[in-house]
Amino acid sequence: MKGGVLRGLGDSLAIAAGYGPVAFSFGLAAVQMGLDASWAVAISAIVFAGASQFVLVSLVASGGGPLAVVPTIWLLNARHLLYGRVVAEQLAQARPTRVPPTLAFGLTDEVFACAAARLPGLDPPQRAGWLAGLQAGAYGAWIAGTWLGAATGAELVDRVPLLREALAFVLPALFLSLLLQMGVRGRSVALWGAAGVTLLGLALGPAHVAIPAGMLAGAAFQWLQAEPGDA
Repeated sequence: MKGGVLRGLGDSLAIAAGYGPVAFSFGLAAVQMGLDASWAVAISAIVFAGASQFVLVSLVASGGGPLAVVPTIWLLNARHLLYGRVVAEQLAQARPTRVPPTLAFGLTDEVFACAAARLPGLDPPQRAGWLAGLQAGAYGAWIAGTWLGAATGAELVDRVPLLREALAFVLPALFLSLLLQMGVRGRSVALWGAAGVTLLGLALGPAHVAIPAGMLAGAAFQWLQAEPGDA
């Protein structure tokens, strides 16, 4: 178990390297929208969902109430219902079968992408510990990055204006690298379908609707393309 946790922490370094700048950007954005630095860190500690946090602070800053904020954030995070099932099937192969429910909290997009690629190659008894270590490293980087962004981000961006634009590309680049690690063979139809629906949605409506629509479209394309025995 201990070896699995340490290995997961080691494997989390790639995610942590990407999370630091993105969390920094979130901390900076939250403070610039009027939130106290402690609130920015609290949101990262409790929510721990990158894109959803940016949407959350934007809605709150614009005067959105619970009836607008809660359904929007839930819709953005609904994809984790699918993530959980995939990971739970991998963890359930251990004997005795025990899937700690706390592992659901740290299942972000990037953690899931890494877990989907690495879990099948691990011994079943080590999988839960490895995933806990992976999540702990990612979570720690997210909290630290948020605090740094909230505490020092405004001053740093004033000194280096191009930094703001550069930070916007970190999370997409990180997720793309993890997606390539999973492999794209047999998924091209789903990827192009998801991209097409997302771009169409962005042209016709808000991002918080376009992105989940693209995810659902990609899942539907992959399901339709799967062999009967793979379902």
